[in-house]
Amino acid sequence: MTTTEALAPLSRPAATPLAPEAVADLVRQVRGPVFRPGDEGYDAERSGFQAGYRHRPAVIVGAADAADVAAAVGFARAQQLPVAVQVTGHGLSTATDGGLLISTRRMTDVTVDPAAGTATVAAGVVWGQVVAAAAPHGLAPLNGSSPGVGVVSYTLGGGVGVLARTYGFAADHVRAVELVTADARRVRVTAETDPDLFWGLLGGGHGLGVVTGMEFGLMPVARLYGGQLVFGAEQIDDALAAYLRWTETVPDTLTSSLALIVYPDLPQLPAPLRGRHLLQIRIAYTGSAEEGARLVAPLRAVGPVVGDDLREMPYEESHTIHRDPSDPHSYNGDNALLDGLDAAALQRVAALTGPAAPLMVVVQLNHLGGALATGSTGGGAGAVGHRDARFALRVLSPLGDAAPEDDLATAREVHAAALAAVEPWRIGRSVNFLLGEQRGRADAAEVARSTHGTAARSRLADLKATHDPENVFRFHPYEA
Repeated sequence: MTTTEALAPLSRPAATPLAPEAVADLVRQVRGPVFRPGDEGYDAERSGFQAGYRHRPAVIVGAADAADVAAAVGFARAQQLPVAVQVTGHGLSTATDGGLLISTRRMTDVTVDPAAGTATVAAGVVWGQVVAAAAPHGLAPLNGSSPGVGVVSYTLGGGVGVLARTYGFAADHVRAVELVTADARRVRVTAETDPDLFWGLLGGGHGLGVVTGMEFGLMPVARLYGGQLVFGAEQIDDALAAYLRWTETVPDTLTSSLALIVYPDLPQLPAPLRGRHLLQIRIAYTGSAEEGARLVAPLRAVGPVVGDDLREMPYEESHTIHRDPSDPHSYNGDNALLDGLDAAALQRVAALTGPAAPLMVVVQLNHLGGALATGSTGGGAGAVGHRDARFALRVLSPLGDAAPEDDLATAREVHAAALAAVEPWRIGRSVNFLLGEQRGRADAAEVARSTHGTAARSRLADLKATHDPENVFRFHPYEA
């Protein structure tokens, strides 16, 4: 039985409109704006980076602070409305249909304590803000590859970032979480005040409350040796095999990933990229540039490259290593955590997702291990699943702006075929890399179960039943 089946759900039908006087009362309770369908600003407020799927709430609260969040949750409880939360919408996996959406994008305070080596952020902060605030002090957060991703949601999923093999998951370094509970209480959760809830919040994903703020440790990193090596189609198979051999030799101070992309033949793209099937190997090394160059020499020896911009850089330029897109678009994706991998399987993935694929597929393989497996220097003990994974394989396809069903069906078929090539090594999925609409998938229950092992799932289910017995935060299911 799933946890959501065991919980007593809120009973208000999604189609039941809110009474005007109820909404007026909500407006009086909060400082931020309130939007209903048809209001100016409603569509903009519910939209995020994922353009293919958008929340369709009965009401939106643009929270100005934690007090607004608490008032919104209290209102939702009184009106029997489920609650969803959105900052940037990068990881939207289940859109609301009805209910109340809390938008935290206005909550943007960032404070760095250089003496303590910590940052404190509000719920709407994105990683680029933290990088910029920490850099003058020679410090760096455990941010991901895109500066526009929200700090809180990323960290609640674990957080596999640019420095992941050196320092572990972002969740491992959290000191405190400011939370609004399902009964609208504001609490500060730490390993001392509530160790079980603290564990579940850090790596368990979402669904235990609304996080309004977070304090976490920063790392003593001011610079990197990093960038990309880019290989053309004729070098892909050899480079993939070389990369897998190479990952067995590198130190934990080097974090890397690779991406396979068939670029469209568009005039706005640089000429070396147009219409080409390319392999990008991304490097982030915290040691010296000289040692970094020595470490990547086996990759450079594969053969001619299309591009090579490996260099010493200030940490503020770390986002240039992956060069993630910044404009909202529609996409769908899946992922697999792997306990191993061989070259033949990875080459098969490249062939299935290459120029012969029926739609564009971006493949990313992250080299894991190091501090991700050992628990990190922060001594974290959160609920991050499958720490023993050696690789994370992601597949993602851009879709039409409205995510038409035929594109979605084709994408899922291609993604399933690519992931089937690595099935012998598959041990689960990453919460952070669950991309696209999960609702309607025939294997939705299996997807939810795959993010954690049996014991962790049971513990998370117990926490859900304890802290959200009415399933107020139902859009991130905990499957037992």
